[in-house]
Amino acid sequence: MTTLEILQKAKAVSLSAALPTDIKNNALTAMAKALLLATNEILAANAIDMQNAKGKISDTMLDRLMLNSDRIKAMAKGIEDVRDLPDNVGKVLSSHTLKNGLVVNKVAVPIGVVAIIYESRPNVTSDAAALAFKSGNVCVLRGGKEAFNSAKAIVNALKKGLAECGVNSDYVNLVEDTTRQSANELMTARGLVDVLIPRGGKGLIQACVENAKVPCIETGTGICHIFVEKTADFDMALKIVDNAKTSRPSVCNAAEVLLVDKAIANEFLPKLYEMFNGRVELIGCKDTCGIIGVIPAWDEEFDTEFLDYKMAIKVVDGVSAAVEHIASHSTHHSESIITSDENAANYFTACVDSAAVYVNASTRFTDGGEFGLGCEMGISTQKLHARGPMGLRELNTYKYIIKGNGQVR
Repeated sequence: MTTLEILQKAKAVSLSAALPTDIKNNALTAMAKALLLATNEILAANAIDMQNAKGKISDTMLDRLMLNSDRIKAMAKGIEDVRDLPDNVGKVLSSHTLKNGLVVNKVAVPIGVVAIIYESRPNVTSDAAALAFKSGNVCVLRGGKEAFNSAKAIVNALKKGLAECGVNSDYVNLVEDTTRQSANELMTARGLVDVLIPRGGKGLIQACVENAKVPCIETGTGICHIFVEKTADFDMALKIVDNAKTSRPSVCNAAEVLLVDKAIANEFLPKLYEMFNGRVELIGCKDTCGIIGVIPAWDEEFDTEFLDYKMAIKVVDGVSAAVEHIASHSTHHSESIITSDENAANYFTACVDSAAVYVNASTRFTDGGEFGLGCEMGISTQKLHARGPMGLRELNTYKYIIKGNGQVR
């Protein structure tokens, strides 16, 4: 089936009456169960993808691609978590009565057809499908060629779950063309795609934002900063930096840049170097190199999402300098300050213009599941209409329903 045919079919489904909450929840239960029952088929498909990708992508990216039984169980749990969230569709967000007697209700409604272009993370397939379905939308998924076999096996299972409940399986769709042509078709499908959400690297996101003729939500690229302020507890700071950099370096909420207050750099940086003990490739500014003798960082490396065991370090003169550096280099994803000074924390959180700003915590918490959203469609780094992890509410828009008894203007 061509991409255009898939979109036309998806649009037709999106125009049908909204499903009741109990039917959606029963279908999500069936989708999670079908996913688990298809574990062997999904793992076999993923093994093909892994074999094809070896030698072509980095080990950290291979980790993003790899599935095992525990990850499939987590995917099914994500679907169940979405099922258990309140249904926002049809909710009256506000209501007021005009002097002429008209009752104006602002009501949450689905967006319609949500297209998602993503790369080598198979779990996005089930997360996106569950969130789109529960929020009343129809999803059109276009994964990367590296994960295509995995995505197809996952979608087949999800469709089976929907069909078993008597629900139209076309609520979940997978584009089988993984060339640039299909991506371009999604970007330009005005009248068929209501919103496009890219999830992946800088190149993919920029291509969508710059070329899309349909509404597009900028997501994902994460040049995340941690600033160790002069009053920071060193043990806390080391623990947070280690977690933010090494717990899963291939994801967008991993820290890429460490800023260290000049007042403590001579004492803190050697402790950081000793903690990593070669596990992370450290590069740094001139001051950093003078203290711990690491490789000098090029200017552009402070604008690089490494997605690997690599971190750029810069010594800055206080919290205002840290904020200035972040303003110049951040992708507006997640930033953190480690401090014991409440005034410094307040200044940092007020002035840093990112979707998630932390005080004394790891940037790795920027995640729909961690935020209690079940899972996420992506992490928006823009300001309209969604910002940060996108859950059910961010996949709804609203319309005004006005009730009268014969009023004319």
